[in-house]
Amino acid sequence: MKMRKKRGRDIPRRLKRRESIREWRSILEGVSKDSPSLSQAYQLTQKVSRVGFDWPNIEGVLNKLDEEMREFREALFLQNRRKIREEIGDLLFVMANVSRYLHIHPEEALKNTLDKFVSRFHFIEDSLYAEGRSFRQSNLIEMDQLWEESKKKKR
Repeated sequence: MKMRKKRGRDIPRRLKRRESIREWRSILEGVSKDSPSLSQAYQLTQKVSRVGFDWPNIEGVLNKLDEEMREFREALFLQNRRKIREEIGDLLFVMANVSRYLHIHPEEALKNTLDKFVSRFHFIEDSLYAEGRSFRQSNLIEMDQLWEESKKKKR
């Protein structure tokens, strides 16, 4: 069998090189797309930090958070829904990176906050119910006072 030459290389060698390229794997592989998005963000930032794609200290991450907050406020000012959604995603991603940097899983932190929120809101509900009142018979100022009271009781 005769080998055709093209620019000084034989075809089988070029094919072999292409096959080896197909075997290349991204460092991002292994992050399940079925995981909650916050967990995916945490895992992605873990993986890229291992190859040096990371800030040298927490201050860099916090500066990025400030930058994203400015961009979010600008999108709010412009009332650009697409940009607002994008900036919320950026803020959540940076917060996942802050969590990773501090070795605190963001899903666990958020779960704790959700539990705390539910407990405090139940306190508001229970307090209004004990007085025989509904939310319609209350207002934000009163509910905020009950919220603050619930925080003191849990300390």
